[in-house]
Amino acid sequence: MPAHAEPPRGRIEGPWSSRLRAGAPGASVDLAGFDTGATPGVLDKDDGEASFRGTGKSLARLQEQLFAASTVGNGAPARSVLLVLQGMDTAGKGGVVKKVAGSVDPQGVSHHAFKAPTEEERAHPFLWRVEKQLPAPGQIGVWDRSHYEDVLVPRVHGTLSAAAIDDRYATINAFERRLVESGTTIVKVFLHLGYDEQRKRLLRRLDRSDKHWKFSPGDVDDRAHWPAFQEAYEAALTATNTEPAPWFVVPADHKWFSALAVQQLLEEALTGLQLRWPTASFDVERERERLLAT
Repeated sequence: MPAHAEPPRGRIEGPWSSRLRAGAPGASVDLAGFDTGATPGVLDKDDGEASFRGTGKSLARLQEQLFAASTVGNGAPARSVLLVLQGMDTAGKGGVVKKVAGSVDPQGVSHHAFKAPTEEERAHPFLWRVEKQLPAPGQIGVWDRSHYEDVLVPRVHGTLSAAAIDDRYATINAFERRLVESGTTIVKVFLHLGYDEQRKRLLRRLDRSDKHWKFSPGDVDDRAHWPAFQEAYEAALTATNTEPAPWFVVPADHKWFSALAVQQLLEEALTGLQLRWPTASFDVERERERLLAT
């Protein structure tokens, strides 16, 4: 059975990070082995949405604890979380951001959608523009596309040599390792959309006048490069699927499932930080007495 093939009825036990891992570090990633329409561990949409609602409160609490810890200088390392979302056009990156980030306090979230590099950005090393958008201590940073665009697009369109792209893979791995060592937990998600499902989503954008603004003729052009983009993603995921910053492959044909999966991965990452509420730096009982006396 492929890695993400539909399971028998019943739940898959164990953490989401295990069931959605792209594979072991160093192992080749074959995206054809992942079913884009699967919903591993979830029976149906109703089941998934119930799980999503149930996790919303705990995710909000964990995000608040992360933010609260950054406001108190108690000697503990400053922590942050970086969620990296990659995927083909219409894979649902924006919808995932809206649904998952919508359940937490916006003051603790920073979001950036990376477009094609500007002239100024192209004049700098390729990581320059993403380093400017790193989450501050206590924040969850969300990147809709990322530094991976600078290895995917050049590979597909042949604007960089294979050696130059390999150098960028090594630079990315070193960059992400430094981030993790400095206190940032990285959650890298590839939203794996099916070719036929993308056509349906693009047609829906053309069928609705209120969605025309989201359609670009370039989306149709890129469909001609679909196999090349799949190969580029396989190469990038294989080269940068490291122990400090692993990749997760999330089936994206069902929007409700991809939002649930990203939410669960984010909650697991925050839970792994073993966050605690900061200890009061004042005498609580004394302040209570003072307040009651007013």
